[in-house]
Amino acid sequence: MPEAVPAERRGAAAGKTAPHGTVPGEPLRRSGPRFLKRRRRVLGRLAGWSLVESAQTFLFGFALARALDDGFLRGAPAVGVGWLAAAAVCVGAGAYGTARVYGAVADLVEPLRDSLVRKVVRRALYAPDGAAVSRLTHQVEIARDTFAGLVLVSRSFVFVTAGALAGLCSLAPVLLLLVLPPLLLGLGLFGWALRPMARRQETFLAADEAIAEETGAAVGGLRDITAAGAERTVADAVGERFDAEQRASAALARWSMCRVLALGISGRLPIVLLLLGAPWLLGRGVTPGALVGALAYLTQSLLPALHSLMHGLGTSGTRLGVVLRRLTAEPAAGPDGARPHMTPHRGTAVELSGVTFAYGPHADPVFRDLDLTVPDGGHLAVVGPSGIGKSTLAGLVAGLLEPGSGEVRRPAVADRVLVPQEAYVFSGTVRENVRYLCTDGQGDRDGSDADLLAAAEKIGAGVLLARLGGPDGTLVPSELSAGERQLIALVRAYLAPAPLVVLDEATCHLDPAAEARAERAFAARPGGTLIVVAHRISSALRAERVLVMDGTHARTGRHGDLLRRSALYRELTGGWAHEGPGGAAAAAPLQPALPARDADGVDAVAGSRLAGDGGHVVAHGPGRQMQDAGDLGDRGALGGQ
Repeated sequence: MPEAVPAERRGAAAGKTAPHGTVPGEPLRRSGPRFLKRRRRVLGRLAGWSLVESAQTFLFGFALARALDDGFLRGAPAVGVGWLAAAAVCVGAGAYGTARVYGAVADLVEPLRDSLVRKVVRRALYAPDGAAVSRLTHQVEIARDTFAGLVLVSRSFVFVTAGALAGLCSLAPVLLLLVLPPLLLGLGLFGWALRPMARRQETFLAADEAIAEETGAAVGGLRDITAAGAERTVADAVGERFDAEQRASAALARWSMCRVLALGISGRLPIVLLLLGAPWLLGRGVTPGALVGALAYLTQSLLPALHSLMHGLGTSGTRLGVVLRRLTAEPAAGPDGARPHMTPHRGTAVELSGVTFAYGPHADPVFRDLDLTVPDGGHLAVVGPSGIGKSTLAGLVAGLLEPGSGEVRRPAVADRVLVPQEAYVFSGTVRENVRYLCTDGQGDRDGSDADLLAAAEKIGAGVLLARLGGPDGTLVPSELSAGERQLIALVRAYLAPAPLVVLDEATCHLDPAAEARAERAFAARPGGTLIVVAHRISSALRAERVLVMDGTHARTGRHGDLLRRSALYRELTGGWAHEGPGGAAAAAPLQPALPARDADGVDAVAGSRLAGDGGHVVAHGPGRQMQDAGDLGDRGALGGQ
């Protein structure tokens, strides 16, 4: 069973997904600035190298003007060559800055991509649909690529435009009279058209998702379609999806014409005005070199920057905004055929009412009409024979499964976490692994690791983290034992903000003392609720309440009560080792397997404490004779019962 991870955090903090009832765009407006704020160092490094890169913009036009006015036009070619050489040196420096810019951009882009992949996977676990594949394979890559391009063109436009305008002002302030008005007018027109273009882009992406869903259903049902003779009907339905996408694409193209017009006004019109006004400018003291330098600023710097900005924002930028809203929006409904999310009553963490579950329409139910209530802050242990449905119950509580009938009231996805028997860890730092379920940004390098180390000590993973090199240590899954992987997963769940934790035999590879320490840490977690699928009877002894599952009935109660009321629980406690003082394993106390004069006609006998002894006898024949050990396929002196 995979590990269920939260798809959102309380207050839309970690996943930045829209909680129920919020507008999809609203979380994006909050999460975007927070995402950038947490990476101030990266932004500072990006700005610094962009400044180095844009230095060539300023010096290119300025050096060209000086080379003409102070050098070639005055008969001093050495001066002119010197200025051109200085410009060439700045080109090399700018290239060096550009190389460093790409590294800083990668430090912004890759965390965004990883975050989006987690959101898509979490949403698919909570509410799978036909568009999940399109979101994961297509839209996430759109977001990654367009965000990188947007960062590049935006910071390039800002620094290049600032350098060009500063250069124009240094050559002759009057030049700004012919450049600034059309520049601002074109940018205003472009900004006005961005929102309509974004809406058309969203319509186009919705049509793309509809095509993926319709064609996926058609391909999956080709045999049934052919058998029913529905080829034409299905083809028409798929064709309608493609026609809708074509109409959306045409509408988007029409609005894109505004981008072309805006580029002509802001980028090309200043060049025309500068050429037409050349006589007027020369008559007011503007030198020929300054005029040539101004043309260089416009044609070689400002126009390319505007073109990149408008193409990036007009196409990729609007697409990015739409894709991010769609990827981070909370699904309106649960999985197909599943009941919508139901919140438990106040003071209750989990409620199951009349729940019946089976793995298929013709399969026998794993359990039928199951009722269960776990209060907030409660500690429940689930016991029963192997294969009885304990992990199935954990899946229902965690939201991985939906009941066939009845109701399961559980917290929101953000407020529950499941740790399975096979713990999942991935290559990366220790911090990245244990912070995986935390609010975005808590795993940042500049964040405090005090709570991380404290959690590791409480769980019993302090020595392991120290051996791995602390929070910055590199974690290689293949180099960890099964128990060490479980410790990492337990620390991850402890640090998660989810109050409800379900441990599905998540400590089976730990020794009894380590298991006891971890479970006690979760039980003492402030505001936490703990459900443990027990691996040892000691887990039941530590729990406030115990749920005994036997396939047809389920009983809950305290350990002592169940010893009196449940024959199965007595049998389980007789066959399990339990925790003695200090967490060491000790033999189970002598305990009758069945009450005296049981209805089945078996008298109770005390367990012998021998290995394999279940503390019971087998009735045989009308005279209640005991079955000979050899008749049971005895495998040696202590091999049978």
